[in-house]
Amino acid sequence: MRLKAEQLSTLTPGVLAPVYLLSGDEPLLMQESADALRQLARQAGYSERIVMHAEGSFDWQELRQCGNSLSLFAQRRLIELRLPTGKPGDAGSRALCDYLEQPSADNLLLIVSAKIDKAAQSAKWFKAIDKQGVVIQVWPPDAQRFPAWLRQRIRTRGMGISDEALALLVERIEGNLLACDQEIEKLRLLHGTATIDAAMVLQAVVDSSRFDVYGLVDSALTGDAVRTAHILDGLRGEGIEPPVVLWALSRELRLLARLSEGMRQESFDSLCAALRVWESRKGLLRQGLQRHRPGAWRGMLLRAARIDRMIKGLDAVGNVWDELLQLSLMMAGLRTVRTV
Repeated sequence: MRLKAEQLSTLTPGVLAPVYLLSGDEPLLMQESADALRQLARQAGYSERIVMHAEGSFDWQELRQCGNSLSLFAQRRLIELRLPTGKPGDAGSRALCDYLEQPSADNLLLIVSAKIDKAAQSAKWFKAIDKQGVVIQVWPPDAQRFPAWLRQRIRTRGMGISDEALALLVERIEGNLLACDQEIEKLRLLHGTATIDAAMVLQAVVDSSRFDVYGLVDSALTGDAVRTAHILDGLRGEGIEPPVVLWALSRELRLLARLSEGMRQESFDSLCAALRVWESRKGLLRQGLQRHRPGAWRGMLLRAARIDRMIKGLDAVGNVWDELLQLSLMMAGLRTVRTV
């Protein structure tokens, strides 16, 4: 039987299957789904929990022995089997099939696994679980569904959020659900059940760390070269990887290039509406656009592409952090050394 993670709330403790297979690679949703199943098991009277890690030199006989033995305290048991590779191997496959031939009513088996590929789903052990138990494959929301997922999650915390704040939060989280949950909780602690606006999101993000790539971009757009260099140095000192910095700079450069080119035929406001630019960022973008002509933004994008090749080892000339500094200062309006 197959279920979606969101259907776990429909299960009742009185009608649990003998085995549940929970698989996926999204840490937050996997943790929450596993917690939901553990809670159901406790409510059904499975008060003892045994955890096994099926990795390395794990002896699958332990599963057989545990399934056949009685609890020392005559309690019903939840046997939680961690399968980090998603593949039990031949010995594990046999052990799981043997277990499912005569599952004990006093035991409930919960298998928490990495994402199981299509080939593994045709294996005998997987089919046995699918037939006698429940398979729950956890998938993170895709880019199209993520905003709605995030809004609903915020509502479950008793909060509201404006469209602009939601767009800002979606962009800054970039689908990282663990970071998403942390940011929501931080906003709840700061503002309670208030409706979250863009200013609240910006302030919460700024407060979360001393330096961030968004602060770097904003400083460059305002033309504050000293602060831009200071933030970049701080990012390097905090161990932020160059691809993350380049991503933030390139993303803003692409937007500025499109705005600069488009303003030959359309107004700034209409372009911002078409490109879904937040109202709170229009002032910064105006400052940047006043500093350079369209050709300059195209040139900076080419420079960003060269830095990308350097990071990937396709262009060995130059130092990546020096090049990132040059690019950041160019955005801020300084003339920099031209590299070959």
